[in-house]
Amino acid sequence: MDSKEKVLLICDFLSQKKAKGIVYIAVEHKTSLCDYFVVAGGSSKTQVKALAENLEEKFKKEYNMIPRRSEGAREGRWAVLDYSDVIVHIFGDEERDFYNLERLWEDGENLVRYED
Repeated sequence: MDSKEKVLLICDFLSQKKAKGIVYIAVEHKTSLCDYFVVAGGSSKTQVKALAENLEEKFKKEYNMIPRRSEGAREGRWAVLDYSDVIVHIFGDEERDFYNLERLWEDGENLVRYED
């Protein structure tokens, strides 16, 4: 599975689980960290935690993929899952406004708002 296919699977799953404001940002020409960032929001700490945990579980079960690293889901304010070529950020509303990753990484052409 290439990184674009992985991004679309992640976005689709997050959308099915009612994540808000899903975007993906192509960063392969901006950093060596990964090819894409996926940024999504949850409406509560419980939803942020559930989105991260369910995504991790689904990818392990269906695609035998586990993140290299995951952080923050336990607190439910922000979670990150690092799938090597795709890094997923799931934020609560306040944290998303504060960190504003979209503004930091987009250049007007590399950000896509996911619509199912």
